Amino acid sequence: MTKYSKEDILSVLGAKGSDIIKNMSETTQYRKNNLITYSKNVFIPLTEICRNDCGYCNFKKDPSDSEAIILKTKEEVLNELKIAEKQGCKEALFTFGEDADEEEAVLKRLNEFGYDNMVDYVVDICQMTLDETALLPHTNGGNFSYDALKKLKEVNVSMGMMLENSSKRLMELPAHKKSPGKDPELRLESISNAGKLKIPYTTGILIGIGETHEEIVDSLFDIREIYDKYGHIQEIIIQNFTSTPEIEMKDSPEPSLLDMIRTVTAATLLFGDTDVSIQVPPNLNYDTAQVFLLCGADDWGGVSPVSHDYVNPTSPWPTIDTLNDLTRDSGFELVERLCIYEKYINDEWLNETLLEKSLNLLKHL
Repeated sequence: MTKYSKEDILSVLGAKGSDIIKNMSETTQYRKNNLITYSKNVFIPLTEICRNDCGYCNFKKDPSDSEAIILKTKEEVLNELKIAEKQGCKEALFTFGEDADEEEAVLKRLNEFGYDNMVDYVVDICQMTLDETALLPHTNGGNFSYDALKKLKEVNVSMGMMLENSSKRLMELPAHKKSPGKDPELRLESISNAGKLKIPYTTGILIGIGETHEEIVDSLFDIREIYDKYGHIQEIIIQNFTSTPEIEMKDSPEPSLLDMIRTVTAATLLFGDTDVSIQVPPNLNYDTAQVFLLCGADDWGGVSPVSHDYVNPTSPWPTIDTLNDLTRDSGFELVERLCIYEKYINDEWLNETLLEKSLNLLKHL
């Protein structure tokens, strides 16, 4: 259990002036080395259809949109995987809208491909990835049932889903009022089920969507409680809301730099006695990314040399050379990692096929 109380972390989130610097300095005691990690990936959205309609979303498209990805074919996916493999990518990040097969257009396409549901299709996509490439599948498609997670575990070295926030109150605000899948009880259950199944997992919080400091604290402690119980959470993302003209929340203010500094510092302190990494997406904080390393962040997340960030299409990833320059200038060393952290690469967490492929890639980092 953490030595910090909710009151302690709330104080960090409310800090001002020199107290902010003091709290940032406190995170240095938890830095285990001088390394900042990233995963070289290809980002493949299997469909852009989603049952949720979040007020900040840049990913979801309507089936009537002529440019919408209804459902990619296996041939299209394999072509992208082969290009990524040639560029040295090691992670295949598969994303798709939650319960996309509830939409008639997606279900029709699935039926044409010989499938009754999205989960079975994704399982076969991941199996194809394992059979035809050296890449490791990582699936992020929202909430899944226990049984669905059990199937996906066999063909994914890791999985992920943002908690975003564990406050029910946000379900009444523009951020989540049209998104039944963002019910925090469902999200916490999915994250817990992944723990029961021993799936290495990525989660995190989204700040700037109408939450209070108290709700941020509760969300971080909810994640910590699940981690303490199952030990499967390998990294926590602190993601900032960014406004674009196309979204419902286009007039909502973005979190400030200090909001991000305080939150990254709070997360670092709360998880400082664990080996959970703290990740801040560099493409959403291009001009300020370095400062988060000084707050304790030790991971840049997935960065792709071959594909866009389809969740944040207006925020291109920095090149790996640029990321290396930013990291070195901050006094740290950039190193590549797999989408599964090394502590999980053993037969307690992976089946024989996934373990063999992970160990093989680990040798070549």
